[in-house]
Amino acid sequence: MPFDPNASFGKSLFFGEILEDQLFPYPEMPRDQIELVAPICETIDRYMSGIDSRKLDREGEFPPEVLQSLREIGLFGLIVPEEHGGLGLSNSGYARVMQQVSGYDVSIAVTLGAHSSIGFKGLLLFGNETQKRRYLPKLATGETIAAFCLTEPGSGSDAFSIKTSARRDGDFYVLNGQKLWITNGGIADFYTVFAKTTPDTPQQKGKITAFIVTRDLGGITHGPHEDKMGIRASNTTAVYFDNVRVPAANVLGEEGKGFKVAMSILNHGRTGLGAGAVGGQRRLLQLAIAHARERKQFGRPLTSFTKIKEKLGRMATNLYVSESLCYVVSSTIDRGGVDYSVEGAATKVFNSEAVWNASDEALQIAGGMGYMREQPYEQAVRDARINRIFEGTNEILRQYIGLTGLQKPGEYLKGFGKELASSLTDPIKGFGLLRDYAVRKARQSVPMQTVPYGRTPQITKAHPALQEQVVYVEDAVQSLAAVAESALRKHGRNIVEQQLLVGRIADIAIDLLALCATLARTTKIIEKRGLEKAKNELSMTYTFYSDARTRIRSNLRGSTGRNNDDAIQHVADAAVAAGGYQNDFLK
Repeated sequence: MPFDPNASFGKSLFFGEILEDQLFPYPEMPRDQIELVAPICETIDRYMSGIDSRKLDREGEFPPEVLQSLREIGLFGLIVPEEHGGLGLSNSGYARVMQQVSGYDVSIAVTLGAHSSIGFKGLLLFGNETQKRRYLPKLATGETIAAFCLTEPGSGSDAFSIKTSARRDGDFYVLNGQKLWITNGGIADFYTVFAKTTPDTPQQKGKITAFIVTRDLGGITHGPHEDKMGIRASNTTAVYFDNVRVPAANVLGEEGKGFKVAMSILNHGRTGLGAGAVGGQRRLLQLAIAHARERKQFGRPLTSFTKIKEKLGRMATNLYVSESLCYVVSSTIDRGGVDYSVEGAATKVFNSEAVWNASDEALQIAGGMGYMREQPYEQAVRDARINRIFEGTNEILRQYIGLTGLQKPGEYLKGFGKELASSLTDPIKGFGLLRDYAVRKARQSVPMQTVPYGRTPQITKAHPALQEQVVYVEDAVQSLAAVAESALRKHGRNIVEQQLLVGRIADIAIDLLALCATLARTTKIIEKRGLEKAKNELSMTYTFYSDARTRIRSNLRGSTGRNNDDAIQHVADAAVAAGGYQNDFLK
């Protein structure tokens, strides 16, 4: 093995390796966590069943009593350690609670997630004991609500282009700037803020530092609540910082290491988002089934038609896979000591697209009725759409997965070098760094050697009923490794510019991760129940395997040059040059 086998299951796939022990046996929630989580979910059921989600959507805000009820239930302190007044849930426990909330109202789930998953997550990960003792107790009760402030008008995916600055002045930093589209921005009193503490120069971008900024410091204002397409009741505003004097003691982590803080927070946050997508899919499947059972056409219920069965079956299958991925990642985080960044990003991409597809299919099954505002489907479509944008767009995350996966193979290609590999560690940052690297080194000739794949991977712990799927996964992982090497050989330092190729490589890895998680989970279910009582899980596994195999085959072909990339880019360039579509039937 060319690198630490505990580093990452996802990254190992790019070397043709399957780290079986990281997935088998499929994780289970410990009994002590079940005893904590089950009553919380029951309380959520009792409370949320009385929430009028349609009314919240129409009015576009929470009445004060909703937030107060969430405080009383304890939902603001889910991941705060018990010694600081919280419930101290594990990542898996937290994910399960977020799944439950999302099944009722996505705006409420987003509010809670923005508070816990990203709002004060930096304090948990990088805060010192003094900071934790000072802020966590009120964050746990919801007396203080948290928000995560990274995005700016001129910087979305490109975090290093932020303009917010923090100038050192003795024992303080003077903070100036604005943040955009901040969830909880208007109701928060605790902000995790990212600002540049050194200026940009022609040679390099300024260094980013993370700060704890509280509203009582003064100089903090927010804009009006944004009128959004979906998740309308969640509070989203711009936040402005005008000469805010932030104590130096409020630095999170180290000065100049804010990018690492931001990426670590977002990596953790994607677990909550993935779990929310699971909860959304469960609700959508229930809605679709209820309608299809009741609705009759041609004298038969919709559930008797094979085309409707196909839709419901695929919704259930993708839900099963989403859930399998989600709890593999959350359990990996709980176990500790393992790099889960690729798996977390893959789960976010897969689950956000699964819940989007589920919302579309549920509406389609409902037909014209589904398009009416009095039905829940159109709100579900609007609420689901943001998941593909939140916490890293899926396009950026595909580049992250692909480039991160290629990092270690790149180190083992002579001349590709650690400078480039280190850039790939932070692919969002690396877009600019790699481009600069390519410009500086463009004329250099770089000999390359074969990536050392290691032994042929073996999955030995899957149930024999899954043997066909196991053999395919083993072969496909080898194909991924071969495609990764081929891409590095062909494009070298310019691989970062090959976004269509990198995206295909990422999609192969996502499907393989999903297949591996599903094989592990189905094996565990068969071992617990026996084959006869696991027929449905086997059918879902076989269905997903068939779908994933088709996608992987297509992406492998496309990654070896059998694609329409040049043609599609030519079409795009022509449309851009013309400012739109050039043809007209009248001419």
